[in-house]
Amino acid sequence: MPARHSADGAGMTKPPLTGITVLSLEHAIAAPLCTRQLAELGARVIKIERRVSGDFARHYDDRVKGLCSHFVWTNRSKESLTLDIKQPAAAEILKRLLAGTDVLVQNLAPTAAERAGLSYAKLSLDYPGLIVCDISGYGDSGPCCDRKAYDLLMQAEAGFLSVTGDGGNMVKSGISIADIAAASQAHAAILAALIQRGKTDRGSHITISLLEAMAEWMGFPLYYAYEGQSPPERSGADHASIYPYGVFTAGDNKCLLLGIQNEREWTAFCNEILDPQLMGHPSKKVGVPSLTPLAEDPRFAGNAARSRFRGELRELIEQAFAKLDSTALAARLDAIGIAWAEVNDMAAVWEHPQLMALNRFIEVDSPAGPICALKPPGNDSSYEPRIGPVPALGEHTESILSELGYSELEVRELARNEII
Repeated sequence: MPARHSADGAGMTKPPLTGITVLSLEHAIAAPLCTRQLAELGARVIKIERRVSGDFARHYDDRVKGLCSHFVWTNRSKESLTLDIKQPAAAEILKRLLAGTDVLVQNLAPTAAERAGLSYAKLSLDYPGLIVCDISGYGDSGPCCDRKAYDLLMQAEAGFLSVTGDGGNMVKSGISIADIAAASQAHAAILAALIQRGKTDRGSHITISLLEAMAEWMGFPLYYAYEGQSPPERSGADHASIYPYGVFTAGDNKCLLLGIQNEREWTAFCNEILDPQLMGHPSKKVGVPSLTPLAEDPRFAGNAARSRFRGELRELIEQAFAKLDSTALAARLDAIGIAWAEVNDMAAVWEHPQLMALNRFIEVDSPAGPICALKPPGNDSSYEPRIGPVPALGEHTESILSELGYSELEVRELARNEII
């Protein structure tokens, strides 16, 4: 594990959302990731969870000292309050919570928030300054609005699977990309709403769906297929329309991802790496004359041509790279200004020397003890992000209710009646 650093900043101002309270009825990834980012900007985030079981993302796996990897990632820096919002007695608790809330975030099942009396139309009457952010799968209207929506379903629905994979084989994203897209856009929309409220003293209603967020992220393939043109073909780890831009294997069987973006880079790549390795050893299969510099080969004149003849070009690159180990190849790429990256696994990322040099790894507490974590991206010179523990289920229920004016006897009664 990498070295860990303190998350506390010295001599800095408080994070910008200090004093803002966020109430979240959330589960899975999209809403929790959004509110975690708000918490790191200084907001107090109170996470309402189901009694006994809590957020079902607590139980996807047990990879982090018995805790779930998804939950640890998306739920640090929050307070956990257990509450059965379906019970009538929960309404009073929610009323007291909402009186001190600036932002309500929810990604419950369709119509669940409305049934619980938490629609923006109703809440705005009593809390005119409240910002309500509803995150859903398909939105709050239209023919699909009542359908269940999970991340992989949205990858399919938004066309992501149609352009990802290799040849006829579609491949999903290895991460919850639709959830992350929705979380990112919700986070930005809430920040904008807080700025707007500062100008108008009025709250607002934000609706974000996984489908809309994912469709926005699909902008390149959508426009590539504009007005009925052919969509990008699945190209594995290669870029669909820029070449050579993909994974190649060096002579020591280590993989590097190479990215050539313009003609200057292509010419340098040919002159300094490909031609020295291939001259005198032409590929009979593709018929390259032994003394013809590749930079002058008409098949590869311009990116469109290189992409069209990527099969032949890949064969030439692999022949040249087979004669160089990865260290020598990387040094040559650096010397001529060609972009490249190591194809790392998770263990290598945990030990990444650049992340260590940037002091990105910190330690946070959790119900299972201290765990290593990454600081959030986006470094601001005026403050350090507020990074707190991963909460245990219901860890803050009693303290929050006490703040709301409930006595110890009343709290025990709420527990006995299975409301908290």
